[in-house]
Amino acid sequence: MASDTLSAAGDAANGFTRPEMYTEKLAGTVDAYDRHVFLCYKSYASWPPRVEASDDDPLPKLVAATFKARKNDIALKTKITVCEAREEDGLVDGDVLIFPEMIKYRGLEESNVESFFEDVLVNGKPWAAGVPEVLAGSHVFVCAHGSRDVRCGVCGPVLIEKLNEEIELRGLKDQVSVTACSHIGGHKYAGNVIIYSPGPDEKMMGHWYGYVTPNDVPELLDQHIAKGEVIKRLWRGQMGPSVAEVNGVDDQKLANGEDTNKGKENGIKSDDLISKDVGGCCQGVNGVSCCRIEQSNGIEGSTEKSKISSNWSGLKERDILIGVGVLGAVAAVAVAFKIYKRSG
Repeated sequence: MASDTLSAAGDAANGFTRPEMYTEKLAGTVDAYDRHVFLCYKSYASWPPRVEASDDDPLPKLVAATFKARKNDIALKTKITVCEAREEDGLVDGDVLIFPEMIKYRGLEESNVESFFEDVLVNGKPWAAGVPEVLAGSHVFVCAHGSRDVRCGVCGPVLIEKLNEEIELRGLKDQVSVTACSHIGGHKYAGNVIIYSPGPDEKMMGHWYGYVTPNDVPELLDQHIAKGEVIKRLWRGQMGPSVAEVNGVDDQKLANGEDTNKGKENGIKSDDLISKDVGGCCQGVNGVSCCRIEQSNGIEGSTEKSKISSNWSGLKERDILIGVGVLGAVAAVAVAFKIYKRSG
């Protein structure tokens, strides 16, 4: 099993049994943001502690420098993270993944970084130097940046292995991808996981988890990805409004690390965590929609909807039937009231 690859000594000091596990509140440890850009670059095992500042890694360094210089010109609150380039997963150096737009661009090089920022991130237009491809399914990113922090280096690879095992068992290999990523903040919360997945309403959501262990992996797949239910005890925050702006969660008093709630009590619908009145993710800023993109001009490929689980269709059927029943009851009351008024 994946968890067996950890040595007892390494796990005790830096892994899933280290003393600091579950000692801090997780909710609220993610800043508000509207867009996440991932630059695919080399293997995570080769990344230096600060890949964005390394002279030996000119592409990430130039992307980071350009982002810093143009940050005030970018309307959407944007995060940029390096992720692993794995040819077997169809990702090579210079590929760029953009969420929640669900777009991939190929061919980012030092010579065209400025045009990419100008066209895509600043002006919200298709990149003149590339062809956008539509991403499908769910995307899981796991911090495995061991040169930056040994805890991520110990926990990240084990979680990636376990995720791939469970995905294979469920037959979801073509629907859920798992990719190692660089530092995303909060080393002490390792394992750190980000999931970009469609919610029950098909809007692309981004949720961050901390203190994730191999034992939590089935729950991430079966509860979060399949049902759109957030695992509260591990939840750090989400793409979109900050925790302070989130509606519908009881002051974020979440049970960190304590499996006190099971089943539905342990999960809240991912779209229940979104404030419908907050600009940014799912609301759209400056005309840019943060909802899952349908096929549009200039975008090649298909927006084939994720078929993660039959739970989706069952959930939607139940919601529709309930909605129809409620509307029927309201209509009946309205008719009875009109008859009553006429007879009076």
